[in-house]
Amino acid sequence: MLVKNPKLKISAVSPKQYPTNNLPQIVLVGKSNVGKSSFINTLVNRKKLARTSSEPGKTRQINFYDIDNKFYLVDLPGYGFSKMSKIEQEKVGNFIEEYLQKSKNISLIIFLIDIRHNPTENDKLMYNYILKNNFPCMVIVNKADKLAVTKVLNEVENLQKILNPLKDITFLPCSSERKIYTDRVWEEIEKYI
Repeated sequence: MLVKNPKLKISAVSPKQYPTNNLPQIVLVGKSNVGKSSFINTLVNRKKLARTSSEPGKTRQINFYDIDNKFYLVDLPGYGFSKMSKIEQEKVGNFIEEYLQKSKNISLIIFLIDIRHNPTENDKLMYNYILKNNFPCMVIVNKADKLAVTKVLNEVENLQKILNPLKDITFLPCSSERKIYTDRVWEEIEKYI
């Protein structure tokens, strides 16, 4: 997909700030520092649309990126950041859950996991929450540049066996660093918008 004019529409901290124009929402979830902001920048071919940081836990609000007035990419705060206090972690969890329950325009959830690590307990909880609530879902196995190209597909398959042994959900590799695999990701997203 050729993206011409992506822009940050709003950084929301409460449901009354969510956009009301009924555009489809493609929602990104994943633990802190899994690369959601870099993934957005890579998809829309911009360097700094979504602010990235090497410090986990930077995104503390819900960022709605308007993609050419066709749909939103919605960046949720990352979960599981260990330096956050328990109270802050709970607040972020409630914030994410409130959005997922109240938004009426979620078309697809893109769940990002890191190719180098088995899913954490928090990842499994989030994944199961998505399935239990019948959200359409695709899993992005991110940071594929951290492995040799010849090992990427085996590792994607291994992670799918752990989370999705039925193989009824699409798992795709992605690398923001090398900007590879994005065509396949766009093909999948376009089915939902």
